[in-house]
Amino acid sequence: MHRVTRSFWLAGLLALCGLFGLLAAPAAAAPQAQIYYSTSTPDVDGRIVYIVKPGETCLSISLLTGISLNDLRTLNNLNEDCLLRENQQLLLAVVTEVPPTPGPSATPTPLLPTPTPFTGTGEVCIYLFEDVNGNSVPEDTETGLVGGAISLTDRVGKVSLTGTTLGGADPVCFKELDEGEYNVSVGVPDGYNATTQLNYTLSVRAGETSNVDFGAQLSAAAQPLSPAEGGKSPLMGILGVLVVLAGGGLGFYALRARRVK
Repeated sequence: MHRVTRSFWLAGLLALCGLFGLLAAPAAAAPQAQIYYSTSTPDVDGRIVYIVKPGETCLSISLLTGISLNDLRTLNNLNEDCLLRENQQLLLAVVTEVPPTPGPSATPTPLLPTPTPFTGTGEVCIYLFEDVNGNSVPEDTETGLVGGAISLTDRVGKVSLTGTTLGGADPVCFKELDEGEYNVSVGVPDGYNATTQLNYTLSVRAGETSNVDFGAQLSAAAQPLSPAEGGKSPLMGILGVLVVLAGGGLGFYALRARRVK
């Protein structure tokens, strides 16, 4: 009977230790895809419109498109709270064309050979932000990271550009890029883990600016995570020790009671 009692208490302690170990273990999340959008050319009325995506705020749209918060509120009659809804259309700007000034009639010229068609150029802007909560979306309190390596190459091997992220709210932009398929790669600074894909393929079109966001989160080795972020809780550790001590006391009491009988 003495062996049965001791085995019972030992099995109970092992089960409690396993349960607290599972509760204290951090959870790992797979990297999510980064944010990508294009700023289109004006429509027939000269309006440039942006469609709100899930989870976006006025500040994140301001950072992505380069429009100030004040202009964004004014153009769309938004109040200070700046509440948005998914698929809402936001006016970013209105482009007006200046009518040309009439001049003298041109002198007719002989027909010339047809020139090579001009395809036009576009722009690619890259932003690396500190993804504190790991949701892969720039938040109001999250800023850019300094020192991230950037690489931009085209599919045919004619373009190979590099750069370094600037931090703050400033993206790194590459201008006057010929139309075509490009690949963007980003290397996060030391001590950070990527929360988005680090490589992205996009199409550059004439007159458009393609924006790509990459996120990175401070690694557990650089800064211990809090319990709310998936780290081990000191309180859980203390409770585990107390449970072990309580279990040992009950086992000792049962053993003493057995001997007295």
